[in-house]
Amino acid sequence: MTLLFLYGTLLDPRVLAAQAGEAGIVRRLGPARLEGWQRVALRGTPYPTLIPAPGAVTEGAVLRVGPAALARLAAYEGPPYRLVPVRVMTAAGPRRAQAWVGPAWRAAAACPWHPPPSPPRRPAAVVTR
Repeated sequence: MTLLFLYGTLLDPRVLAAQAGEAGIVRRLGPARLEGWQRVALRGTPYPTLIPAPGAVTEGAVLRVGPAALARLAAYEGPPYRLVPVRVMTAAGPRRAQAWVGPAWRAAAACPWHPPPSPPRRPAAVVTR
């Protein structure tokens, strides 16, 4: 099992479930923050990456995955990203994890990246007779 730190598009429950191939995987997410790293845009893409930045804090989530889900998520992340070891803070204290990081030369340090807002929940259907 691998503990991942997620900070970008995989924070979207629909994207995570679809890409990991596990419908209930979202229930295993736990809040976490990564100190000393900043989330920025990856040039030429709509996606983020991380860069070392003293004093910065990146909010995200941790997720423990097995080999099959890890392979599917790695395929989603694609060749530009590689897993790097990081130390994250969780409700249970510091944890060692892995985060996907794009090539430093493509990081747009002056362009912070923010996750898109969650879509609004649909109201429950009202049945009238």
